[in-house]
Amino acid sequence: ADIPVIPDLEDVQEEDLAMQVAAPPSVQVNRVLTYHDLDKDLMKYAAFQTLDGEVDLKLLTKVLAPEHELREDDVSWDWDHLFTEVSSELVSEWDLGQLERED
Repeated sequence: ADIPVIPDLEDVQEEDLAMQVAAPPSVQVNRVLTYHDLDKDLMKYAAFQTLDGEVDLKLLTKVLAPEHELREDDVSWDWDHLFTEVSSELVSEWDLGQLERED
Protein backbone atom coordinates (compact mmCIF):
# COMPACT_ATOMS: atom_id res chain seq x y z
CA ALA A 1 0.00 0.00 0.00
CA ASP A 2 2.97 2.33 0.61
CA ILE A 3 4.62 1.58 -2.73
CA PRO A 4 4.69 4.69 -4.92
CA VAL A 5 3.20 4.23 -8.34
CA ILE A 6 4.01 6.25 -11.43
CA PRO A 7 0.69 7.44 -12.82
CA ASP A 8 -0.24 6.89 -16.45
CA LEU A 9 -0.28 9.95 -18.66
CA GLU A 10 -3.93 9.38 -19.33
CA ASP A 11 -4.70 9.55 -15.62
CA VAL A 12 -2.90 12.85 -15.13
CA GLN A 13 -5.06 15.87 -15.73
CA GLU A 14 -3.68 17.82 -18.66
CA GLU A 15 -2.81 21.39 -17.82
CA ASP A 16 -2.67 24.10 -20.42
CA LEU A 17 0.81 25.48 -19.72
CA ALA A 18 0.98 27.44 -22.96
CA MET A 19 -0.84 30.44 -21.49
CA GLN A 20 0.96 30.42 -18.14
CA VAL A 21 4.00 32.66 -17.76
CA ALA A 22 6.49 32.36 -14.97
CA ALA A 23 7.10 35.45 -12.90
CA PRO A 24 10.48 37.04 -13.61
CA PRO A 25 13.05 36.77 -10.84
CA SER A 26 13.41 39.81 -8.68
CA VAL A 27 17.06 40.80 -8.57
CA GLN A 28 18.39 44.02 -7.18
CA VAL A 29 20.59 45.58 -9.86
CA ASN A 30 23.27 47.97 -8.76
CA ARG A 31 24.60 50.51 -11.22
CA VAL A 32 27.93 49.49 -12.72
CA LEU A 33 30.47 52.27 -12.66
CA THR A 34 32.10 53.39 -15.88
CA TYR A 35 35.85 53.81 -16.32
CA HIS A 36 35.37 57.57 -16.18
CA ASP A 37 33.58 57.35 -12.83
CA LEU A 38 36.26 55.04 -11.47
CA ASP A 39 39.02 57.42 -12.60
CA LYS A 40 37.36 60.34 -10.80
CA ASP A 41 36.81 58.27 -7.65
CA LEU A 42 40.41 57.03 -7.67
CA MET A 43 41.77 60.53 -7.27
CA LYS A 44 39.16 61.56 -4.67
CA TYR A 45 39.55 58.85 -2.08
CA ALA A 46 42.74 58.42 -0.11
CA ALA A 47 41.88 54.76 0.48
CA PHE A 48 42.90 54.01 -3.11
CA GLN A 49 46.22 55.80 -2.71
CA THR A 50 47.66 53.32 -0.21
CA LEU A 51 47.67 49.54 -0.20
CA ASP A 52 47.25 47.85 3.18
CA GLY A 53 48.05 51.19 4.78
CA GLU A 54 51.74 50.65 3.98
CA VAL A 55 52.37 50.84 0.23
CA ASP A 56 52.05 54.32 -1.25
CA LEU A 57 50.26 54.21 -4.62
CA LYS A 58 50.21 57.98 -5.26
CA LEU A 59 53.00 57.80 -7.84
CA LEU A 60 51.24 54.97 -9.67
CA THR A 61 47.88 56.76 -9.74
CA LYS A 62 49.54 59.85 -11.25
CA VAL A 63 50.83 57.97 -14.29
CA LEU A 64 47.88 55.66 -15.02
CA ALA A 65 46.94 55.71 -18.69
CA PRO A 66 43.50 57.08 -19.54
CA GLU A 67 40.86 54.77 -20.94
CA HIS A 68 41.02 56.04 -24.54
CA GLU A 69 44.71 55.08 -24.72
CA LEU A 70 43.96 51.52 -23.59
CA ARG A 71 41.18 50.77 -26.05
CA GLU A 72 42.16 48.61 -29.02
CA ASP A 73 40.23 47.61 -32.09
CA ASP A 74 39.20 43.98 -32.31
CA VAL A 75 41.33 42.16 -34.86
CA SER A 76 40.39 38.70 -36.04
CA TRP A 77 43.22 36.20 -36.27
CA ASP A 78 43.67 33.77 -39.10
CA TRP A 79 45.63 30.75 -37.91
CA ASP A 80 47.47 30.19 -41.20
CA HIS A 81 48.49 33.83 -41.52
CA LEU A 82 49.57 34.06 -37.87
CA PHE A 83 51.58 30.83 -38.06
CA THR A 84 53.33 31.96 -41.24
CA GLU A 85 54.15 35.37 -39.76
CA VAL A 86 55.58 33.97 -36.52
CA SER A 87 57.55 31.21 -38.24
CA SER A 88 59.07 33.65 -40.75
CA GLU A 89 60.13 35.97 -37.89
CA LEU A 90 61.73 33.04 -36.07
CA VAL A 91 63.58 31.91 -39.20
CA SER A 92 64.86 35.43 -39.88
CA GLU A 93 66.07 35.75 -36.26
CA TRP A 94 67.74 32.36 -36.52
CA ASP A 95 69.45 33.35 -39.78
CA LEU A 96 70.62 36.62 -38.21
CA GLY A 97 72.01 34.69 -35.24
CA GLN A 98 73.86 32.33 -37.58
CA LEU A 99 75.44 35.27 -39.46
CA GLU A 100 76.58 36.88 -36.19
CA ARG A 101 78.16 33.60 -35.05
CA GLU A 102 80.04 33.27 -38.35
CA ASP A 103 81.45 36.78 -38.02
